[in-house]
Amino acid sequence: MRLFLFDIDGTLVSVRGAGRAAFAAALKHTYGTDGAIDRYDFRGRTDLRIVHELMTAAGIDAERIRARLDDCFRVYVRELARLIGDGSTVKLMPGVTEIVRRLDARSDALVGLLTGNIEAGARIKLEPTGLWPLFRVGAYGGDDADRRRLPAIVRERARRLGHDFTFDRVTIIGDTPLDVECARSCGAVAVAVATGQHGAEELATCGPDLLFGDLSDVDRVVAHLTSGAT
Repeated sequence: MRLFLFDIDGTLVSVRGAGRAAFAAALKHTYGTDGAIDRYDFRGRTDLRIVHELMTAAGIDAERIRARLDDCFRVYVRELARLIGDGSTVKLMPGVTEIVRRLDARSDALVGLLTGNIEAGARIKLEPTGLWPLFRVGAYGGDDADRRRLPAIVRERARRLGHDFTFDRVTIIGDTPLDVECARSCGAVAVAVATGQHGAEELATCGPDLLFGDLSDVDRVVAHLTSGAT
């Protein structure tokens, strides 16, 4: 049995800037500034890391950042839900729906999430797609600021569900070099897909085990994912 862990933004969906806008509103409301958010690189970073880096750079001390995190994320979730609304702004990436459904239907696969989003944010982004119930386990950007620590968290959660995966039986699928680094850090299979803001040539330099321009060739993608072929 294999555990397949998907990133969200740029891999499964695009929410067309709603996340950044919701963060800007939440940071201003909670800390009085959104810092240099217009220049900040969100790609592959956890929500905890985003808050800490932006607010530290803006001169907010670490104790105050930690003390107001719950308030910040509460406003962020409210704003994200407002901006996404009925979900018409959520764009599914090519092939994603069929691939997730096919993997979920297999007896030798467990499908989950490994994402920089906090869990509530992940739910808001994915519920309009109808895919949210298919992700049986996950590790989120509120669990740890360091994405490289998330595989161990999701592995433990899978174990509590009765599935004990060694890391060589885990596949991490994402659209950034940080997703590849995350997989490499624990010995998981690294799958890169160039549907985000990093091109295929840039992702190739990270040395993923599998690299796809997109996931539109569903039969081919599923065959490679489940066979372990590179």
